[in-house]
Amino acid sequence: MNNKSILGGMLLVTGTTIGAGMLALPASISQNGFYGATLMLLLCWVSTTFSALLLLEANLRLPINSNIISMAKKTLGPLGAIVAWLSYLLLLYSLLSAYIAGGSDVLGGLLVAGNIPSLHWLDELLFAGILGIIVYRGIKTVDYVNRGLMSTKFIAIVLLIISLIPFIHVSHLTGISAVHLPMAVTVVVTSFGYAVIIPSIRTYYNSDVAKLRKIIIVGSFIPLLGYFLWVSVVLAVLPMIGHLSLVQIFQSADPNTQLTQALSFYSRSEWITVVTRVFTSVCMATSFLGVSLCLSDFLADGMNVKKHGRGAFLIYVMTFVPPLLIVLFYPAIFIKSLSYAGIFCAILLIILPVLMVWSGRRKVEKGADYQVRGGKPAMVIVLLAAVVIIVFGLYENFF
Repeated sequence: MNNKSILGGMLLVTGTTIGAGMLALPASISQNGFYGATLMLLLCWVSTTFSALLLLEANLRLPINSNIISMAKKTLGPLGAIVAWLSYLLLLYSLLSAYIAGGSDVLGGLLVAGNIPSLHWLDELLFAGILGIIVYRGIKTVDYVNRGLMSTKFIAIVLLIISLIPFIHVSHLTGISAVHLPMAVTVVVTSFGYAVIIPSIRTYYNSDVAKLRKIIIVGSFIPLLGYFLWVSVVLAVLPMIGHLSLVQIFQSADPNTQLTQALSFYSRSEWITVVTRVFTSVCMATSFLGVSLCLSDFLADGMNVKKHGRGAFLIYVMTFVPPLLIVLFYPAIFIKSLSYAGIFCAILLIILPVLMVWSGRRKVEKGADYQVRGGKPAMVIVLLAAVVIIVFGLYENFF
């Protein structure tokens, strides 16, 4: 396999996408009914894929190694750069906080299962420290480690879904509702928040547009299928209310451990417990790697600092210390962080790409660069959808 094969890029997108969001999805969207959850997944995938291609278009107009700060400043001016800075930092710090909280929860569960004493703060430091070393070594190391983890993830999710099929209740898969639509939408949008990695993979694949388009479309479609199957199976196995139910998991301070316990309890299978623990562990690791890589590249670009020597030390301190501090003081922040992230995701990965492309197309001749199909009507629709997501997120978190 070529070191820069298209498969590696697809797995980077898929690995960045499928993580903490996948584990939070069943509990967060279950109360909207099976059909409501399915429709929400599909609409969010269409919107985020379109905006991801817009982000690629905007990035290709600038020199290689340009990140979102450079893109926003060039196309939208100083105000655009400030909005990009704030929304990017808030989004990625929210995601890393969620991944560290969820990952340490999973790590603690594994240690307890192995009769090893576990402390929340130590689990958080171990999770971030071990994976942080991989990110420090650069995108090639992340790529190779991610390929191995993704292979494990695919095997685990297939085995888990097959193992759970005998315990499903098809009668659970009914209905459509908007009872908890605000929280559900923000979590689902966050679950497709892979576009932050586009500037990095554009550099890695040396602006090969044909490869990059396939990587984005196929790499994001794989998680859509995975989310649908995962949500369907979990909703069919677990009850909505009661002991170890979807509602109880949603309200829990350690939802990943609760999810593992619930699937084990209702299937009465130790095998499913083992596979679920492997799956949740790898989900956290792959997303942490992808988002950490994006944040470090973003900080290096925005601060104009080379990722070598003292510059690298500064960048990685700024990447990992803030989310670690958040989780150390607020360990039960997993699902809440994903909800906050949905607001910033809509601003950074939907609204800003639309505005950057809109501005960029006015400054170049028609057909001079790669352009996403759909024109202004499609961009307006996606822009309005992002505004609705932000309103839902603000309502859910602050009112």
